[in-house]
Amino acid sequence: MQTLVSTQTSHDRHGLYPEAVTVEDFRRNLASVQERIAAACRRAVRDPAGVRLLPVSKTKPEASLRLAHAAGCRMLGENKPQEAYRKWEAMQDLTDLQWSVIGHLQTNKAKLVARFATEFQALDSLRVADALERRLQAEGRSLDVFVQVNTSGEASKYGLAPGDVPAFIQALPTFSALRVRGLMTLALFSSEAERVRQCFILLRTLRDRLRDSAPAGIGLDELSMGMSGDFEIAIEEGATVVRVGQAIFGARPLPDAYYWPDAGNPKEHSE
Repeated sequence: MQTLVSTQTSHDRHGLYPEAVTVEDFRRNLASVQERIAAACRRAVRDPAGVRLLPVSKTKPEASLRLAHAAGCRMLGENKPQEAYRKWEAMQDLTDLQWSVIGHLQTNKAKLVARFATEFQALDSLRVADALERRLQAEGRSLDVFVQVNTSGEASKYGLAPGDVPAFIQALPTFSALRVRGLMTLALFSSEAERVRQCFILLRTLRDRLRDSAPAGIGLDELSMGMSGDFEIAIEEGATVVRVGQAIFGARPLPDAYYWPDAGNPKEHSE
C-alpha cells in the first residue's frame, strides 16, 4: 500500500459543518464526501467502488435520519444500542433502511442489537460474542461483525490489543450466527496526521498478517477505519468502510473533543 504523507486531519473543524436541514443539504453533503473519497482513492491508486461510506447518525433526531434516507442513505451507523433501537422502532416504515451499531456493547444490550441490526462493528470480547450468538439464534437471525482493535494503545478506548487479536479470531467460528467481515479501529484524535496514520497502518498490517491463518468462514477483507476528520488518511491506508457523521449531518452540539476518549473523558465514539 502506497504511503502518502501530505494529507492532513480536520479534527479541528467543529462548527464548520453546518447542520443539514433539507434533503438537498444531505445530497450536497453526501456528494462532497464522495468527492473526498474519490480524491483519496486517486492518491492511493484505488477504485472508489472499494470504499463503503457509512453515514453515522448518532445523536441526530429522527427527522434528520428521514431526510438522510430521502437523500439516498440506506444504512445508518449508531453508537448506542438503545438509541439505535428506539430509532429503528420509530422508522420501521422505511423497510429498506438498515442499521450498523458501531459503539461498545454491553452484554445486557445484546438482545437489542440481535433484534434489529444488520451489522455490529465493535466486537471485542468472547462474552459479547456469546451473548449475541444466543440472542441471534433465538431471533433466527445472523449478523455481520467487525472485530474492534485498539491501535492507539489508549486505555480509554475499547477494543482488543493487537497482540490478542490472533487468538480471538481463532475462537470466532464457534459463533455460527456471527459473520466476521473484518477489523475496525478508532485512531488517535490528533491534528498530527502521521500519528493518526500509524493507527491505520497497524490495523491494515495486522489484517494482512492474519488473513492466511484465519479459520474457514472468517472473513478479513474489510477494514472499517476513518471518520469525518481523518477518513482520507484511512482510505490511503486501505480502509474499505469509512464512518462519517458530521460531514453529512452537520456538527454536533459539542466539539469532537467532548466525545473522544482521553485520560479525563472516557466517552468513546466511532465517528
